Order: sequence, then C-alpha cells, then structure tokens
Amino acid sequence: MKNIIRCSLLISCLLYKTAIGQLAVTNQKDTSFNTYNEFTKLKKSYPEISIVNEFDLKTVSRKRNITYNKLGKRKLKLDAFYPKKKTDTPMVAVIFIHGGGWRSGDRSQHYPLAQKLADLGYVCFTPEYRLSTEALFPAAVYDIKAVIRWVRKHAKKYNIDTAKIVIAGFSAGGELAAFMGVTGNMPLFEGVNCNMIMQSRVAAIIDIDGTLSFVHPESGEGDDSKKISAATNWFGYSKQDNLKLWEDASPLSYVGKNTPPTLFINSSVVRMHAGREDYLKILTDNNIYSEVRTFENSPHSFCLYNPWFEPTVNYIDTFLKNVFTRKYQ
Repeated sequence: MKNIIRCSLLISCLLYKTAIGQLAVTNQKDTSFNTYNEFTKLKKSYPEISIVNEFDLKTVSRKRNITYNKLGKRKLKLDAFYPKKKTDTPMVAVIFIHGGGWRSGDRSQHYPLAQKLADLGYVCFTPEYRLSTEALFPAAVYDIKAVIRWVRKHAKKYNIDTAKIVIAGFSAGGELAAFMGVTGNMPLFEGVNCNMIMQSRVAAIIDIDGTLSFVHPESGEGDDSKKISAATNWFGYSKQDNLKLWEDASPLSYVGKNTPPTLFINSSVVRMHAGREDYLKILTDNNIYSEVRTFENSPHSFCLYNPWFEPTVNYIDTFLKNVFTRKYQ
C-alpha cells in the first residue's frame, strides 16, 4: 500500500498539473549557478580562493559527449575520464553528479575532479540529467539510475569492476547520489527505459554537501516566502501542498541495512547537510561504514575552488581505499 501511494504521488508530479510545476518547466537552460559567478560572490569573504581549472594530464584519457540514453529526440550525455595506463585489474568507477539546485549547474564544473581521480586510478563519469527547467522530479532520478545501468553495461569496455561502482555528487548532486545509494534496484525509482536488465545498485556513496531530507528541521528548502525554493521548483509542489512527496523524495526515508558505505564531505553550512546525523545513526545501528569530513569556515561550493579542492580529492581517495582495499582499517 505504501508503494502504491508513493507511485501515485510520482505520477502526479509527472503530469505537471500545479501552477508551480507549469512555471518551473521553462525549457530554457538556467545558467545562474556556475563556477565563475559563485567565485565573484565568494571572493570578498574568502580572498584566498581561486578557481580550479581543467588539467592537462598526460596520464588521463577522456571521451566527451557520449549518449547514455535517448528520450525521443532528447539525447542525454556523459563524459568519461580514465587512466591511460592499461591494467589487468578492473578499476573502481565513480559517477559524479553536478549541483545547482536541481535547476542549474553543469557537468563540466567537475571535469577537474574527474581528471584528478582518473589520475589516481579511477574511472570517472560526469553525466548530465534533466533539470527542473526541463522535467520535474523524478525525471532526474530516472536519468541517474540510467547512468548507473549504462556504466554497468559498459564495464568491460572501461575495465570497471561492477562490484565497485560508486555514486558521488555535490549539493543537489550530493542529494541525488545519496538517493541513488539508498534506493538501489527499487522498482519505483528505476524509470522505464535504458538497459533495464542491468542493476542500479552502487557499492558506495559520496555526498558532498547534499541534503539528506527535505522535511528535516535543519533543511533550508521549502521557504517560498521571497521566491520559490529550488526543491519546490523541482517537485512542482510546495512543501505545504504535498509534504508526503517531499518526505518520499528524501534519502533519509530509505536509509537502512542495505545502504552502502557513505562519505560525507561538508562545508560549515549546516542546512546543506540536513538530516546527516539521523542518517549516520541508522548506518551505525546497522554496522555500516561511514566517514564525515568537514571544512570549517568554508562556503557551500568549496569543492570547486582552492584551497579545498585537493583535500576533497584526498578525502575521496582515502575513503574509497578504506572501503575497497583496507576494509575500514
């Protein structure tokens, strides 16, 4: 019965019947969140910061604009970054989801991170997904699930260990990463096309400043008094009009005994990781490995800039080694 209720709520989202939903889907790209704009806003408060640009690493190969799914005439793309050096040992894959309030942002913002991780021996993918200007929740969920299945299908081509596929993301992408991890292989959130025979489960989650709950007291989403909040735009309903949907769309609603090991890398902005402590308690109760890394006095978008970029890469590398090599030692 619970899943039937959830399914009806998701269907209602896809119909875009609310005024908010009709206004949200503009079919025009929102470029308001980008690395340079954020940099100009942050420079005054953080004079030491600098933008991390793409690297020219001779050790890394790349393939860009690969189509991972087709929805009618719409082609959804991703990019692949992987070590040039060949190895007989299948590698860990990291799928990295960009942020931007489920409405803006671009996968190219995380090319530097994907390049650095590829230099360390990981196979990295940076996908696009449908934002709220194009389609409401759960479209983005379906898209990222399709990415996971695509990566699993093409594991041999990229020399990937299918037992070591990791989902990661920043901000809205961090929320989506957590949601992917806690709903692996859950039919309700799989969508209806793109390599459905493959599984969408992942082996680990990396959440960089992404919320765990839209309805938690710590959450900053849902205040539409001055302007429509990012989550309200994404759901097509305000929190007041459809609280149940907001709860059902929260990663915290599904965390449990089957949740993969999770790394949280957080800024000092508490509302950006709303529900984290409740999530961690459930992991602890189920003896599931987790790590929390926090940059004190840092902005929300810290992972895009120096001096936080390199430590972020190191935290990810250490966590993945702990999960797949050291076994939590």
